[in-house]
Amino acid sequence: MYYDDNIDNTENNNLPQMPQDNPEVPDGDRRVSRFQTERRLKERQLERKVRKSNRRIVIFMSFARIFILFFLIYSCFYIVKLKYWRLNPHAFSSLGNTSIKIENNYIATSDRILKAVQEVPVSDKPIFLMNTDSIKESILKIPPIENVYIKRFWMPARIEILVQEREPAITIAPNENVPPIAFYTKDGKLIGRAYMPLHPSFKTVKVLTYGNYAGDGKMDAEKIKFITTIAKDIEQATKEPVQYIDMRNPDDIYVQIPTVKIKLGAVSPLTYPDTLKKINGLPSTLPKIKALNKKVKYLDLRWQNNLFFVKLDD
Repeated sequence: MYYDDNIDNTENNNLPQMPQDNPEVPDGDRRVSRFQTERRLKERQLERKVRKSNRRIVIFMSFARIFILFFLIYSCFYIVKLKYWRLNPHAFSSLGNTSIKIENNYIATSDRILKAVQEVPVSDKPIFLMNTDSIKESILKIPPIENVYIKRFWMPARIEILVQEREPAITIAPNENVPPIAFYTKDGKLIGRAYMPLHPSFKTVKVLTYGNYAGDGKMDAEKIKFITTIAKDIEQATKEPVQYIDMRNPDDIYVQIPTVKIKLGAVSPLTYPDTLKKINGLPSTLPKIKALNKKVKYLDLRWQNNLFFVKLDD
């Protein structure tokens, strides 16, 4: 029998040829060679099956990734469209709903702040995409409010407005028998009657004056600080509260405390150090005034050499 070693067998090209037709090969060797050939054929068949399985798995995983991607995109779109991410269309209609909350306001009422918020239409965007700048600008138009912080909350959508108000320093009135009609803040801003009376937690100095002026010019932050300093120094020296400071006549300033009215005259930051020395001497003078059996009109501190003049009431 003719045997050609160059024949290319696609299935078994790497397998040794089995010498089954060679009579010189023992039967035992033929059986071993046949077994090895069959085993290698099975190995090749198994490898082909594994490769096919791997290709199927790769194709399946590719389709699975595409499906998961589309599912995630759809889920995100669906979640974003949920109504819980958006403010109620009537969120700014009243303070009775849970969509809006206003805190830390003691001068401007919540209703006034809500009216400012209502100037801005309710956004139809998800709460995390909502721009609150227009709401903040509208609230900042309210005179007592210095700054605004707006917090956004999810699930359900709601906002919390935290306001920072200017700090009142002095209240003004035309005379001692009239309640304050306005007040000045520490930064010199005049706030009108619409925001009076002030919350009891604010400690201010009542000043009797006309219009927007006190002393020799218009109120500003420096003058307000000077007035509050006078009140503070007198309270520390006398241990009595200042009821009001009368600045209706810039050249004739009075400070009223429970015991007596104190006449300071014309006081300015330049002359105040000398006046402060006389104020510090009040603790030794007030007991004598309290011991008088006559009504005192005022205590004059304008005298030199730390002298005090007591003006009796006629």
